[in-house]
Amino acid sequence: MAFRSTSSAASLALLLLLASLAVSTATGLGSSSSPSNPSARNVAFSRRRTRSAAAAASLTSSRESVSAAADAVPRGGSTRAATRPEDDEEGDDDDVEARREAEEEARKVRAALAKYRSDQSVLLQLRSTLLSEALAQRGVPLPTLRDVCTTDGDRPAEKCDWDCALSTVEEPKTCLYSFDAEPDTKVVAPLGTDQWISLSALNRLRRTDPTKVEPMWHGRYAILQSWFSDESEYSLLQHVGIGGFLVSSVLLDLGGGMVLRSLLALAVLSALCVSMPLLEYLVGRILVSSALWSKWISWHRIVHAALPFKLLVGQIAWKSIAGAFAKLEGAVRERAVDFECAILEECVPVTVGMGVEEESEEEEDDDEVADLEGEDYEDEEDSEYDEDYDEGSDW
Repeated sequence: MAFRSTSSAASLALLLLLASLAVSTATGLGSSSSPSNPSARNVAFSRRRTRSAAAAASLTSSRESVSAAADAVPRGGSTRAATRPEDDEEGDDDDVEARREAEEEARKVRAALAKYRSDQSVLLQLRSTLLSEALAQRGVPLPTLRDVCTTDGDRPAEKCDWDCALSTVEEPKTCLYSFDAEPDTKVVAPLGTDQWISLSALNRLRRTDPTKVEPMWHGRYAILQSWFSDESEYSLLQHVGIGGFLVSSVLLDLGGGMVLRSLLALAVLSALCVSMPLLEYLVGRILVSSALWSKWISWHRIVHAALPFKLLVGQIAWKSIAGAFAKLEGAVRERAVDFECAILEECVPVTVGMGVEEESEEEEDDDEVADLEGEDYEDEEDSEYDEDYDEGSDW
């Protein structure tokens, strides 16, 4: 449409030019008809010149408009009118926006399709699971949820043997309880692993809080049943001797600590009986002292109080005595546990590391000494037999 409007404007400009030429020709003819009047001739000449200049100017402007219209026509034979740079930028922005909208719409479609497929997959698995459960209830041998699930506590901890090593400055060992084991102390770990723990720390932990022992190895090993049970073949207590047996099995384990508590109560009563004369003397002196009876106004109300109040005072006194006895028992038990740890440190043999060579050398020396003693004893027996034989032959 822009091209048609441009061509119509050019044709209109040509018509105007032709009309102006026709008017100028007619004026020239009219002026030539009166040659006798020179002033009129001059006026007509000036008018013709003015009209010629106006016609030339209109022709020039019409040519410029025609050339501008021709430049506005796009190259390559396209009939669409050329646009301005602002229009081109607006068109590009519209195209980019349309492309973004199309991409966003395509992304939404893909996301919806992926969600639909995942939901259908989940529903298909759920249907197959329900079908397997129903068929298994009817006797069809198919796996069910019970076959593929492991409930907490269904898998029992396994018994295991132990390795013992010596932690030194040259070869330090890590400890699950205290990060690093102390130098010149023994550490133990399940056989074939490097999850070491100090022997003393392990024994002290099983005495104070046994529920925290097996979680040190995430419940994989039955440490208490394997290493500290008399029925286990991997027990550490089989190396402690008679002293360790009395401390561990009798004093601390028998009756849940009842032996220790009974012995401690017996010791306290014995101490009271031994110190009874001294206590009687002190109580008598306090009862007849002037300092006590001078405060009669303060404590006579307690003496003459009702029976429930006296029972309450007795209960408070009993709780105080029981608390003091419990603290004494805890202190004694702590000393007994330390003594047990020292026995374990001394008696449990080293199976890996540096201490193995030293212990093997000591065992070889003991065997050699025993062999030598046995040989000497045999030599003495032979010599006594020979002497007896000689005496019998002389007789």
